[in-house]
Amino acid sequence: MTATAFDARVDARAPLHPLRALLLAGAVSLFLGVLLSDIAYADSDQVQWKNFASWLNAGALVFSGLALLWSVFALIGPDRGHRRSKLSSALLLAGWALGFVNSLVHAKDAGATLPEGPVLAVLVFALVAAASWLGLDTHWAEVRK
Repeated sequence: MTATAFDARVDARAPLHPLRALLLAGAVSLFLGVLLSDIAYADSDQVQWKNFASWLNAGALVFSGLALLWSVFALIGPDRGHRRSKLSSALLLAGWALGFVNSLVHAKDAGATLPEGPVLAVLVFALVAAASWLGLDTHWAEVRK
């Protein structure tokens, strides 16, 4: 009979810092709010939803920008990061860049944001969610006894 256990001592990476986890999780939740606000604006044509999406996007850019800065420092540090952390940083950079473009789209007149706003919000949310999933993975190694 074999028992499967997860052993933290086998992990080759440093543990995830709680502040980095907070930044990644905050960016995902705020970009989800942007997506939901854009969907609500497309369904109701109430301009306040577009304004709310603009503010959520600004906050999400702050959180994801700080998480991206943390990732860059981690990549140039002594560990140099693994392939998953490099992929996570690349996805986060792409999500941040598209989020910045989305903030420029939301700066337009209210009616001009509809075709691009929700599409960009879906792309940004998908990129940042994938980057956070890879970045928050603690990479526990399976040990069979």
